[in-house]
Amino acid sequence: MNTSVVLSVVSEDRPGIVESLSELLDSHGGNWTESSMLSLAGLFAGILLAELPRDQLAAFRKELAALESEGIQVLVREAGSVPAAAGAREFVLDLVGQDRPGIVHDVSRVLARHSLNVQELETTCQSASMSAENLFMAHARVLVPEGASIDSLRQELEDLANELMVDINLAGTQGPDGG
Repeated sequence: MNTSVVLSVVSEDRPGIVESLSELLDSHGGNWTESSMLSLAGLFAGILLAELPRDQLAAFRKELAALESEGIQVLVREAGSVPAAAGAREFVLDLVGQDRPGIVHDVSRVLARHSLNVQELETTCQSASMSAENLFMAHARVLVPEGASIDSLRQELEDLANELMVDINLAGTQGPDGG
């Protein structure tokens, strides 16, 4: 019987990190199923979902811990079953504007107030093409629970966008209202 594990990986960025992880997983009969990895400020950071035989889990964890001597830190958590959010609708949120501290906190506070679950979040800063200012961009996939007021959510996001002087767009993945 297989078990699913989620690995969080951090290391000084250098060649061979993914190879070390994949070799270790393969040697325990595991399968690399999903991942997101990148280099951030000289560090390699990643998250990975893998499946491996349950009877290999203890040995796999032990060998992962040994990677610490190579400067690779790995946190392992067994994945639980995720209950389907009955009636939840998926939306995409995009934000673009001048960078400043607190943007993610301000937006996430609105999302939490409406009980939205962030499924995926990507952010980046880059120089604006016509100025030397940093441009902040965010892209998120969120689940809106059944019964949540999309109009109220949109109004609160619009008010926040005006306050922060950014553009925020919330669109359903199955049409303009998500339905």
